[in-house]
This record gives sequence, C-alpha cells and structure tokens, in this order.
Amino acid sequence: MPYVTLDWLGEHTKIAEGTDAAQLAADLVKVGIEEEEIHASQVQGPLVVGKVLTQEPKEQKNGKVINYCRVDVGVHNDAPGEGKEPSDLPSRGIICGAHNFGPGDLVAVVLPGAVLPGPFPISSRKTYGHISDGMICSERELGLSNEHNGILVLTERYSPEQIPEPGESLMDLFGFGEEILEVNVTPDRGYCFSMRGLAREYSHSTGQPFDDPGIAPVPEADGKGFSVKISDQNPIRGNIGCDRFVTRVVRGVDPQAKTPEWMVHRLEVAGMRSLSLPVDVTNYVMMDLGQPMHAYDLSKVDEALHVRRAKAGESLTTLDEVKRELDPEDLLICDGAQGNRVLAIAGVMGGADTEVEEGTTDVLLEAAHFDAVSIARSSRRHKLPTEAAKRFERGVDPQLQAVAAQRAVDLLVEYGHGEADSHITDLNNVPEPTPIAMDQSYPSRLTGVDYGVGRITELLEMIGAQVDQDGDQLRVTAPSWRPDLTGPADLVEEIARLDGYDKIESIVPHAPAGTGLSFSQSVRRDVQNGLAASGLTQVLSYPFVGDAFDRQRLEEQDSRRDAVKLANPLAADHPYLRTSILDSLLPVAELNVARGTESLAIFEVGKVYFAKGTVPAPLPRADKRPDERTIAALHKGVPSQPQHVGIILAGQAGPTGVLGSVRNFDWADGIELARSICRIAGVQMEVEALAELPEPFHPGRVARLSVEGKEIGRAGELHPQVVAEYHLPARAVACELDLSAVLQKASQEPKQVKAVSTFPPSKEDIALVVDESLPAEDVAQLIRTLLGDVCEEVRLFDIYRGANIGEGKKSLAFSMKMRAADRTLTAEETASLRKRIVKKAGKKFGAELRS
Repeated sequence: MPYVTLDWLGEHTKIAEGTDAAQLAADLVKVGIEEEEIHASQVQGPLVVGKVLTQEPKEQKNGKVINYCRVDVGVHNDAPGEGKEPSDLPSRGIICGAHNFGPGDLVAVVLPGAVLPGPFPISSRKTYGHISDGMICSERELGLSNEHNGILVLTERYSPEQIPEPGESLMDLFGFGEEILEVNVTPDRGYCFSMRGLAREYSHSTGQPFDDPGIAPVPEADGKGFSVKISDQNPIRGNIGCDRFVTRVVRGVDPQAKTPEWMVHRLEVAGMRSLSLPVDVTNYVMMDLGQPMHAYDLSKVDEALHVRRAKAGESLTTLDEVKRELDPEDLLICDGAQGNRVLAIAGVMGGADTEVEEGTTDVLLEAAHFDAVSIARSSRRHKLPTEAAKRFERGVDPQLQAVAAQRAVDLLVEYGHGEADSHITDLNNVPEPTPIAMDQSYPSRLTGVDYGVGRITELLEMIGAQVDQDGDQLRVTAPSWRPDLTGPADLVEEIARLDGYDKIESIVPHAPAGTGLSFSQSVRRDVQNGLAASGLTQVLSYPFVGDAFDRQRLEEQDSRRDAVKLANPLAADHPYLRTSILDSLLPVAELNVARGTESLAIFEVGKVYFAKGTVPAPLPRADKRPDERTIAALHKGVPSQPQHVGIILAGQAGPTGVLGSVRNFDWADGIELARSICRIAGVQMEVEALAELPEPFHPGRVARLSVEGKEIGRAGELHPQVVAEYHLPARAVACELDLSAVLQKASQEPKQVKAVSTFPPSKEDIALVVDESLPAEDVAQLIRTLLGDVCEEVRLFDIYRGANIGEGKKSLAFSMKMRAADRTLTAEETASLRKRIVKKAGKKFGAELRS
C-alpha cells in the first residue's frame, strides 16, 4: 500500500497548518482513502553531529584493534575532568571498531537513551576497558542503507552547508523526525498509487490548492528518437496490449554519480531501496507521478524496440535471476531488426541482459501505457507482483508518459551530469475518450440528495472531468487518469464521495408489496425446517469438488463425471462443480468424524450442476452491454442447476439411554426421511429396492425413489469401500433427492386439511414372511390401501432373516396406527382389518403370517 509523508505530499499541494499524520489520515478518509497504519520513526532519541577530537587504537588479546575516541557533541559534552570517564577535553568517550575515519571528521552519534532500528536501545556501558558513552553509527545501523563497511562520515555524503554544528540534531537531515502514513487504496483508484494522486485527493478533501505535476510542459516528439514498433496479434478481449510508448536517451551519465540523499530517503519511505542513480530515478518518478518506467543500458540494446506477444518456447531471465517460460498471452519488449530477442515482460519486470550496471553511461528510458488486463495476467502467471505491475493492472494515465520521461531525463541530467538526446519518440495510439451521457436528475434519484446542475458540474470538474450540458442531459468526459469511470453510476459515486457521504440521510427503505415466497421457495424452506425438526443438522458447503468422483468409485462412463470445469477455480485441486450433493457432503461428514464426532445426521439443500453439452460462449466485454445474440449464447451455455437434497446418517440414531439400549442408523431411516420430504411437497413417493444401482451405494441395500414413475433419487447404505474411503462409521446411510423434480410433480393447489380426530388411535403390529426379492414398500403400500380412511401410519420397523423362516425368505414387521374420524375403533374392527391384510398379502405375494 502507498506510503505518504507530509514533506513529499507538500510538493504538489499546500498542507494546512498544524497537520500531522493523524490529521492527514482523517482528511484522506473523507474522500474514501482509508488509513492502514501510521509508522513512527525507527530512530528515536538524541541523534547528533559529533566531531572526532582524538582516536586512540587499542589492540585486544584476540588481535582485534578498536578505537577509543573522544568526540565533541556540543551541549552534550562532559566538562573537562568530569563525566563517566573524565578527560581534559570537553567531549564524550566512545568505543568504535571502524577505521575509516579520523580526528576532525564529522560523524553521526547516538547518545544514551536513543533507540536504533531493531529496536536497539543505546546506553552507557563498559567495554574493552573503557566506558562507551554513546555510539558512532554506520548507515546500516541508522537504517539509511545496507552500507556497513565503516561508519558514516557526514562530509562524504552531505555538503558542508547541510551539516549542522556538533551537538545539533541530525533527525531532520536524515528525515527521521516525520511520521509515515500508510493508506489503503481500493482497486479502482490506481491513480492514488502515486504522490500526485494522493495530493489531488487531499486537495479535494481540504480545498487546498493542487499543483498538478502531470501537466508540465514537455518538448514535442519528432519521431527520430529510439524507434519503437508495436504489433499485437493476440489482443486480450480485443484490447491492444500497448497504445503508447515513449523513448528517451540520456548519454554520458556519470557511473559514479550518487542518488541525492532526499531521493534515497523518499524511496526508503516508499519501501524501496536505492540501487543506482538511473534505476532510482525511474522508481522515484513512478512513486511521484504514478507512471512505471524502465531504464535499459543503451549499449546492450539493438534498435528498434518491438512490443509483441510471446511466441511458443520463448523464455527470459528476469532481473531477479529467474528463468521464466513465457506464455503466448505475455506482452514483451524485444529488440533488434526483427524483434527476436526478449528484453522484458512488459509492465512487470525487465531482463537481466540489459539491466543498468555500475559502468552504465548511456541510458535508454521507457515510459509506456499497457493494457491493464494483459499486465495483471502476466503478473499473476509469473508470480511477480511488482510495483510497476500493481499500477498498470489498476490503470495508468495514458497522457502521462511524455511528462514522466521528461522528468526522468531532467533528474539524470541534473544529478548524473548526462546529456539528453534532442530526438524523442512518442508512439501514441491512445483512443479518444467516450463521453458518458447522464440525466442531470440521476445523481439525486440515486442518492436521495438534491444536487443542482451547478453542484454536479462543480464536483465533476473538481476531479478533472469535462462536463457539457445538452438540455436535461450531461455529457461527461472522464479525466485520463480515471479509467474506472465508465458509466453514470460511477459519476454519481464520485459526486457523493466529494460532496460527502455524511450528507446522504439514513432512511430505512420501505419494502415493496410482494407475494412473499414462491411455491418452490416455500417448499424448500419447509423441507429444511422439517429435516432440522427431525434432528438433522443443516450443512452449507462450497459446490467445488476435485477427486470426489474417484473417491466414490464412479465408473468411467458414469454421467456424473461429466462435470463443469471452472476457468478460474478458487483452489487448483477443486476445479469442478458438483453433480451430486454427496460430492461435497461426504467430505463434510469425513471432517466431522475426523474431529471426534462419533454419530452424525446432516443434510444440505443446494444446487448441482450439469453441463448442457453446448460450446461455451465467448466472454462479453465489460465496458458495454452485449448484444442479444451474445446474451442468448451465454444463456444457452449456462449449466442446468436443479436443487437437490442430500442426507448422510452415520453411527447411533440417538443417545444411549439409562438402560443402555440404542440402535444404529439403517437405510430405512434414509427412506423414511425421503418420504417425509415428499410428504412436505405433497407428493406420493414410491420405493423400489434394487440389487444393483450405481455407486456410491451398497448393492442390495439401496432403493430407487420415484414419483409417478419418474426417478427422483436414491437412498440406502453406502458401499463399504466408500465408507472406508471417507473413514465413516460402518453401514453409514446416504440419501439424495432431486427436489426440483419433486416440485414438478407437486400441486400448487390449496391443500384440504384433514380434520384431527378426537378419538384415540388403535395400534397393531403385523409380521409377514415373504420372498427375499419382494420390496418391503410393496407390502406397505398394500397395507395402506386395505386400511383405507382409518390409516394414519404404516411403518416398517424390523426385517428378520433366519433358519426358522426358511431359505430365501424374510420377515417384514410393520407397525400400523389406525384412527377413525367419527368413532373409536373396536377390537373386532382392528382384528378384521388384520385378517384382511394377511389374506390379501397371501394371495398377492404368497405371504404368510409369522408365528
């Protein structure tokens, strides 16, 4: 995030008197720029100029030679004959191990009580047989640079008039006295990644005058400078990768020329380290104006520069000494007659072959405008979030390149003593901005604040926009540094921001009259409430899956493997959309069991996704509405997304009671929950037990669920290998219903509520021995039919197999609950119904009453 100091900001705008970092943060937040942190100086306490009076070498037992120095620190001196180690000279005694200085030199001294970066507190201490009453510092110890080959001799870095008198503070000279404000800039405000942009926003907030450095006069380009060719055969989303490219040449730069101290300090404030004058100049211009630049060693570059996309098999060793394989989408800077040699990944990082080195004297400067999407993709592809890429991907002012190049040239001439070539190349293909049409009443309608035309015009012109009125319409041309302003709503946001969000009244909106929930929404909510009331816990999971199809042992030809693959998955190992709720519900069950849950009953209601087999439509442009044909193609390619209900039951069906009796979930529980879902939807579900159904279910312990002959789902035990794969309790149960298919069969007509009988129910149990192949549901359905109007519930509660009932047979035990609406059923009536059931079951299924 950008760092701001009042000193640097004040070069482009007038800072109000009494402003500190906290006040600056308060001023900027008014215009939407939030404070991230205020950084205090890392160096605190007395840091003063010291004049070395004497230097006495002291050889130690280990052969090391240290210096005992008497240093004049002005008002901080000990008087002659006084102090911790008295001396005839008004001074302080300090031990120093460096040898690059001598008597008469001016040095930086920190006194006891000071704190250096680390933090490293300074105190008086006895060492090497003397009391060191302070510390003579190197540049690295002060945090000025990484230089540690000796202490900092002030006269080697500063002119005599810059250096204070002995004993006076060095805090201002080193820039340690100022606080640094770190701000958080939203992605649409890329221009605020520069001191120019932040100064503009400070001016908007406070009304202080703003001196725009981006409109400085520049010499006219003659096209005879270092030549540039742009060829983009693979534009991304139809946008050419580079629409402006400026080159400037500065010759005879002194390779020994040092970056001025003020620039080094500002770069350090911005989080960058000083490298060399040409590189520092380009970095400083980027931080100041917002235009990323690149400096090449001219002697290593062959004319001309070519801007093009990468070819198959090309690579580049970048400045960080990493060889990078290039992608055909990468925009490159190349050189030579044919542009065959790659010099840089445009807008991201330069190559090692043409970097500016210690002996560089002739410098080629590049200032260009690249497509934001192209740079963003290259930056992410190569994992290079450089300062240049951060700015290009947010949008750079396309009218800034010539000004930035001229600023860099001026600095190299001034501090590097170079000479600028008179010829300038400025290849400018920036399109004219398209005005935005906006009804003058639109801002008021959108915000509720009564803005007059005059106020609207004033606020938009404040941000640099051109406003023309045509009747009730305003035609607004956004400033070049605001590529994020593309529609009327963007302009209204600017109007509200600059006028003050606090002027928008907080009004609770009135909910429009509506019809409430739709039928499908109402049923979906009732299903969720019903399952929760049955003791299940609802799960909300992401629909993204990875190896779920393999873990569930789905066959290669299984249609559920034809999943929609995401172009930009949140996680590389989850690139598909689920085709079954169980795809994401099973890992949830696995995670809960792994964390100690011994029994669980969970469900999820959500969408599954099925590809339609159509060719995906091309991505529409974001800057204009797609035509009807494109919209139709997009709709055609959207996957079908039915609502499904998934259930997993594992372990015990309830807590262990005082008598210790408990049962485990079985597949009948899954079927009964599916039946309750259909009951809520108002449809009758049929159950068909099958020996073979696709994974992940157990053969012979799974049922097909259908409504009016149409399959709506499956329920049963999970296959033992699937149970083991997900580390679930043995004989775990799963159920999945296509809720959308259920709703298609449901009637939306009002339901006739059956009166609740005031008479007591009669309960009977019956056990019938039938063939092993007979589905229990067939018997249950017969019982319901025979009981007729008095049937309240028929429930299968036991299945028994054993030698005493014969091979190939099973016993099905049903609980019957009967109740008449107008009377209490007699024992004779219930006995008659029971006999009728046994007789009909015997005729239809060959069933016998179990003795």
